[in-house]
Order: sequence, then structure tokens, then C-alpha cells
Amino acid sequence: MSANANEPVLPQGAGYGVVVGIGLFFSAFMVLLTAIQARYTGFSPKTSEEFNSASRSVKPGLIASGIVSAWTWAATLLQSSAVAYKYGISGPWWYGAGATVQVLLFAQLAAKLKMHAPYAHTWLEIVAARWGTVAHLVFMFFGLATNVIVSSMLILGGSATVASLTGMNTIAACFLIPLGVAIYVVVGGMRATLLCDYTHTTVLFVIIFVFIFTVYATSPKIGSISAMHDLLAKAAAEAPVEGNAHGQYLTIRSKNGLIFGVINVIGNFATVFQDQAYWQRAIASRPASCVKAYLLGGLAWFAIPFMFSTTLGLSAVALRGDPAMRTLSADDVSAGLPAPAAAAALLGKGGAAALLVVLFLAVTSATSAELIAVSSILTFDVYKKYINPQATEGQILRVSHAMVACFAVIMGLLGLIFFYIGISMGWLYEFMGVVLGSAVVPIALCVCWGKANKWGCVIGSIAGFCAGVVAWLVTTSGLNGGMLNVTTTGGDLEMLAGNLASIGVGGIIATASSLIWPENFNFDITRAINRPMATVVEPSGSPKPAADDLDEKEKRDSVSAEVMSIRLAVEDDELDPAGLQKAFRFAAWSSVILLVVMLLVIPLPLFFAQTVFGRRGLEAWVVIGMIWAFMSAFTVILYPLYESRRELNMITRGMVKDIFSRGSGKYAAAERHTSRA
Repeated sequence: MSANANEPVLPQGAGYGVVVGIGLFFSAFMVLLTAIQARYTGFSPKTSEEFNSASRSVKPGLIASGIVSAWTWAATLLQSSAVAYKYGISGPWWYGAGATVQVLLFAQLAAKLKMHAPYAHTWLEIVAARWGTVAHLVFMFFGLATNVIVSSMLILGGSATVASLTGMNTIAACFLIPLGVAIYVVVGGMRATLLCDYTHTTVLFVIIFVFIFTVYATSPKIGSISAMHDLLAKAAAEAPVEGNAHGQYLTIRSKNGLIFGVINVIGNFATVFQDQAYWQRAIASRPASCVKAYLLGGLAWFAIPFMFSTTLGLSAVALRGDPAMRTLSADDVSAGLPAPAAAAALLGKGGAAALLVVLFLAVTSATSAELIAVSSILTFDVYKKYINPQATEGQILRVSHAMVACFAVIMGLLGLIFFYIGISMGWLYEFMGVVLGSAVVPIALCVCWGKANKWGCVIGSIAGFCAGVVAWLVTTSGLNGGMLNVTTTGGDLEMLAGNLASIGVGGIIATASSLIWPENFNFDITRAINRPMATVVEPSGSPKPAADDLDEKEKRDSVSAEVMSIRLAVEDDELDPAGLQKAFRFAAWSSVILLVVMLLVIPLPLFFAQTVFGRRGLEAWVVIGMIWAFMSAFTVILYPLYESRRELNMITRGMVKDIFSRGSGKYAAAERHTSRA
């Protein structure tokens, strides 16, 4: 084996170029988008409502693209490939399905959010209005802990890969990755962030297709599905996989893969239901289409980890022994390095560069979602609630900007701390359900069920947290002769015990107490959260001031007021209780059916039959994944363009007018009647 296979494939300058250069490019791109938005549409990020929630007017295709982008973490690409490397084809399925069903089920919470608190800025505002200060503070701990863990995984995965491929200093990577993201989030707010997410998702799918066709069609090292089958069978013959049927990689019958699947499902329930980033997109979406957006986004996202890891994760196994393939230690696998190693072995510097770019885009997209999510919590649930309840629009906007910048620095520090104490992205990924799982059921009950018991849900969350940590440590001690360290606590069975205890105890206490001592909560209280005052409309006969008599600020305020008035009228029509209840029922049936299919109907028969895929079986598995990936790309790349065709046409006409007659293309509120952004 070549001695330099373990050396960085790209020069150190390439790492700095990608991290700093692409970060600054998207910052400049955001400045441009924001200028276009302010001039040619009725929305300005200079208002806190637009900055934090995109005026609650975003259409389902763009929300679905934002969901895909926000849910595509470093772990989506790296950890999924690591479990494919360890467990074979069961790893991609359990990663993809085990993290898709939560987004599908979240469609129910999105529908209930629009029914019960259509003007809330955060899910914690609902907790505060329903259960008061103690519950608000308890669940704020879980919400912020979710953001801390997710952000740490993003920075750890991103910095480890950049350092592996380029030799870039890890400390520099930890701080530079969130820096550029913070700049464009501060500049553009929620809507511009969603537009940036759209561009990230587009590039992500393009590069994924490059890897797919390289591995399964053109590479001289693999080049076909049949060749992949033969190489995986050879690798299993040389080093059988413990716990897999006949030691093969080509089987769903994997004991450790199934254990990972359970951990994955529990942990991701916590990071979806408690992460403000997902609530933020539900808040930003139009009421009539939020359910559609989450169902589309969840199904589209599945293709990314499934096909990426089925391609690069399995390639890392197939190419063992190749002179260009890096030798992977257990620590390398835990850090998520099988995918970068396979990309470099397949395509050399080009593959390493493509992997570096796709990973950086994934990390920055998810980072932008976390930054604006934490900013919303700290602004509305800390500053406005406890520090300055009478905060003005300008004060709220300034605090929102400051919190984005502050948390960007904190993200760098978190990544650095975990790096130095030896905690990897893979360890954190399996650990998150231990500390976060206990609040999943209580939060769902709070938003959806009027009979949920306040103290049962609060105590259940705390007790489940304690039970999860105790079960995790006791199991670790029992299985490892009392030894507690990073290696022993990261075992599959140890993490499984903690995850099950956390979500189980929290859910049982919250549900049982609510059935025994039900409350009878009136959701009219939460519907009143932040509800706008009725807009006063001038009589039709009242004279309006001439445009020349208004200064620039008054003109802008006049346009904003008219836009807000029209938006509220549309929103009131879409908040019809009967329509929202119908959307909830559709979400409930659809998400539950998809959950049963993805977690039970497809994998379990293959698991219990101990099926080992032959060449035709693997061909069917991969081809179906390719078709799913193409459909996903259509959903989140082409569909958003189609549904926004009127708005794009309006912006284009405005720009053309400005080119030929300077100043004539500026947005006029009257256009809003014929085209809603």
C-alpha cells in the first residue's frame, strides 16, 4: 500500500480557500439577494418578522428544499457512510429511514402549530403561554441543548473532514466554518437563508450524482453494480462482518445495524421535535401548505444519505487494499472519514475537492438553520420575555443580529472543546438521544393535546433525562468491568440502553399522568400569541398623500403596511380551522403509513429472512435508490422554480425596467394583488 495514501490529498490552501472563499462568496450572494428582495418585492429583512420568519409566506417547494438543506448535516454524509462501511447495506437504510420518519411525523406538529399558535415565533412561546415559567425554562434547556449538540456535530464533522483532506488546522476550521455563515444570516434573515439553502441543495445533488455515476458506471476501479457486488463479497470473505448474516455486507440481517437503527430513530426524534430550526420552517411556511412541505421534504431528504452512503460508504469497503485508499482506523471511522477516503481513492484530487465542497455546503446550510433558530429562542424567549417585554421592533432586530454573531463564536468554541477531549461526531450522534429523548413526547403532547398534564410532562422530561444518563452509565460499567471512558461509553449497547430509557421514561410519565389527571386547556390562549392588531384601512374616499409628499422612510412604511394588510387577509383565509384539521388528518395518516412502511414493512422481512443480495438484488436496490434520488432532485430543485414562476417573472420585469429606465422597476404595493411572494 502506498505510504502517502494516508496523507492529505489536497494542499492546505485548498481547505482555507473552500472554507473562507465559499463562505465569503455566499455572504456576497446574500447581500445581492437581500438587495433584490428589498427592491423588487414587498419584503424587507429590516423588519423582525421578515428576518425571523420570512413573514410566514414561503411556499411549500422552497420550504421542502430548506428542510432538506437543514437536515443534511455533516453526519448525513459522513456518519451514514461510516455505518455503511461498518454494517454494509443495512447501514444506509437504517440511517435514511431512521431519520426520515421524524420529519414526516413532524408534519402533524406543523399542522397543529398553525391551528393552535399561528403567530408564534418559537415552540417555546407555546410552552410558556400554556404552562408558565417553570415549564418554559425546563424545556428551554432541552431546546438549547439540542442546538448545542447539533451544532457541535456540524463543526466536528466539518473540521475533521477538512483537516483530513487538506491538512488545514482544526482550530482554524472550527471557527472559520461558522463565521461566513453568520455573515449571510445576519444580512439576509430567514427568507434569504432559505434561498441560500436552495442553492446549496442544488449543488449537493449535482455532486452526489457525479459520485453515483462514477462508482456505478465509469470508474475503472469499480464501474458497475456487478463489480461492486463482487468486491463486497470478496471483502466479506477476507474479513467477515460480525453480527451480519454469513458475515456479508450485502444483507439487511445485521444485528449491529439494527441496534444503530433504533438509536438513530430515538435520537433523531429529539433533534427534530426539539430543534427550533424545524419549527422555524413551519412558522415561515404558508398555513395552507406546511404539511405538504414537510412530507415532500422528508421523502426528498431520504435519498441523500441513502444513495451517498450506498455509493461512497460501500466504495470504502470495496477499495480496501487499493494503493490510493487510506487505511482507516476505528477513530477514523468514528470521525466519519470513510466517505472522504473513498472519494479521494476514486477520483484523486478532483474527488477530494468535490467531497470537500459538498460537505462544506451541507455544514453551512445546517449551520445557518441553527444560527437563526438559536437567535430566535434567545431573542423572543429570553430577551423579550424576561429582559425587555416592551422591546421595540428595532431592539428585537438588533438583538437577533447580535445573537447570531454570538452563537457563531460559541459554535467554534464547542467544536474545539469536544475535539480536545476526544469526542467525535459519531459519538455525539449516538449520544444525543440519551440527553434529549425524554422531552420528545411531552413537547408533542403540549402542542397537540389539550389534556396534556403540565407537571406530568415537566417531571417526565426531567426523570427521563436522569434515567437515560443512569442507564447509559450503568450499562457501560456493567459491560466493561467498571471502566468509563470515551471508547467504552460509545458502545452500541451502552448507547441503546440510554436512548431507550430516556425516551421511554419521559413518554410513559407524561402520557400516564395526562390520562390520569387530564387538563382541559383552551388553545385560544396560544392562538392569541403575537396576534397582529387589526389593520385600520382608510375609507375609499379619503385622500392619500401624493408620493412626492412622502419621504423615503414613509414610502417604505406605507408599502410595508399595505403588504402586511394583504398578507394578513390571505393568512386569515388559510387559517380556517376546518381546512387545518383536514391537513392534520392527512399528515397523520400519511406519516404513520410511511413510518410503518420504512421501519417495518421493508426492512424487517429482509432482516428475519437473512437475505443476502445477489447481483440482481443489489442492482434493484441501487437502481431504486437512483430513481428516488432523481425524484428528490426534481422536488427540491425544479418544483420551487415552478411554483415561484410569477414572483420570478415579477422580479425579472422589475430588473428589466430598471435597466432601460432607471428607478422605474422598484416594487409597488399594487403589484401584490396580482402576485404574492
